[in-house]
Amino acid sequence: MIDFQNKRALVVTAILLLLLPLLLQSMGNFWVRTADMALLYVLLALGLNIVVGFAGLLDLGFVAFFAIGAYLYGLMASPHLAETFEWFAQVFPNGLHTPIWLVIPLAALLAGIFGILLGAPTLKLRGDYLAIVTLGFGEIIRVFMNNLDHPVNITNGPKGLGQIDGITVLGVPLAKPLEIGGFTLSSVTLYYYLFMVLVVASVIICHRLELSRIGRAWMAIREDEIAAKAMGINTRNMKLLAFGMGATFGGVSGSMFAAFQGFISPESFSLMESVMIVAMVVLGGIGHLPGVILGAVLLSALPEVLRWVSGLLDLQALTGGRLDAAILRQLLIALAMIIIMLMRPRGLWPSPEHGKSLAKTA
Repeated sequence: MIDFQNKRALVVTAILLLLLPLLLQSMGNFWVRTADMALLYVLLALGLNIVVGFAGLLDLGFVAFFAIGAYLYGLMASPHLAETFEWFAQVFPNGLHTPIWLVIPLAALLAGIFGILLGAPTLKLRGDYLAIVTLGFGEIIRVFMNNLDHPVNITNGPKGLGQIDGITVLGVPLAKPLEIGGFTLSSVTLYYYLFMVLVVASVIICHRLELSRIGRAWMAIREDEIAAKAMGINTRNMKLLAFGMGATFGGVSGSMFAAFQGFISPESFSLMESVMIVAMVVLGGIGHLPGVILGAVLLSALPEVLRWVSGLLDLQALTGGRLDAAILRQLLIALAMIIIMLMRPRGLWPSPEHGKSLAKTA
């Protein structure tokens, strides 16, 4: 009976997720775009959960892998390289137009390599010290992206990269509306379905990792690294694998973000983005996949909902211009996070295993 109920719940959830963009599209593309960005943040939160939730390694520079994936796709799917380098224009006169089946593996591979490079010098660090090092790594990547326009213009600096190609799947360009039987699917709706496929695949991968020997080794390191090492676990390789695996999710999400936006700049990969991604994992429930997904959806969609509410109420007109809607939105988000963490310190949807262990120790 339990298995049947679980399968029925999965079928109902799948139907709701498939119909969600169609319902939101009737209310306006703004809401579908909000759902698209929520899915991208779910990808990021799932990747960070491997590092923080499974392996217990605090990473405050995760947005760096997001930036690496975005700039990789931006360079491979925009005329920037052809306009900047004459030799490149001679080889690719029309510029690079990289297909999706090549972008995703390359973004995952490059971000994974940088994740291992980040993890290598931090193997002996834990807690606050590890957080400071990863924080510095994230800022270094952002500063590099902001200054790699001189003497050789690679990233176009603070001006950012524009004219980035959209994604084409099976000959269908997602950047253009698609008509099916007299019904028009907007561009943001088509991207929603692509992002949903990536999220489902990522959830399956994370779930299998959690149940595998690698996942159990990560959790052993998280609980007690010395005991894990005494039991024969190669903690060095396991930590590097956690950094590399988590970074791949950030790279894929970044490449999708660049294709979806059509423009990227260093401002999109600030420290606040890293803090928000960490907050998604902690708020939802560290190490628990449903909780991480819930935290990512709430923290990514809540600002846009509050933006709509503040615009609907016209707060500036009501307060004579003394209350800025953007500041109020940040205030309400911070207040909600404080209240939730005070009332549910283990997250909105914590892992059942953590709850059992805490109950026994209490």
